Amino acid sequence: MTTNELTEAIIGAAIEVHKCLGPGLLESAYRTCLAYELRKRGFSVQEEKPVPVIYDDIQLECGFRADLLVNAQIVVELEAKTDIHPVDKAQTLSHLRLLHLRFGLLINFHEVKLVDGVHRIVNGY
Repeated sequence: MTTNELTEAIIGAAIEVHKCLGPGLLESAYRTCLAYELRKRGFSVQEEKPVPVIYDDIQLECGFRADLLVNAQIVVELEAKTDIHPVDKAQTLSHLRLLHLRFGLLINFHEVKLVDGVHRIVNGY
């Protein structure tokens, strides 16, 4: 499965969750339901994936966590708020850099139409 096919499948699963639940819930509810939906579709999903910070010769466990890591390839960060801010995109990009991954999705479930809340993030673009 190509990266584009994988991201499209993740977005499709997120749309399905959003159709059933709608906007207005907590991020944790969407994370749990999206992880379930992705696993149901045959994907490998890690929830709350630790993101270590490595500086020089030290590794810091700072409590950073990616919401979902799908097939060990795509970081998925979820939000449930009125607006996505530049810092949300920067956080997703930082997770990609620290995990040495190229592609991520930032999905805001607090939209009437979920596709308006989907942002593709690319490390090294």
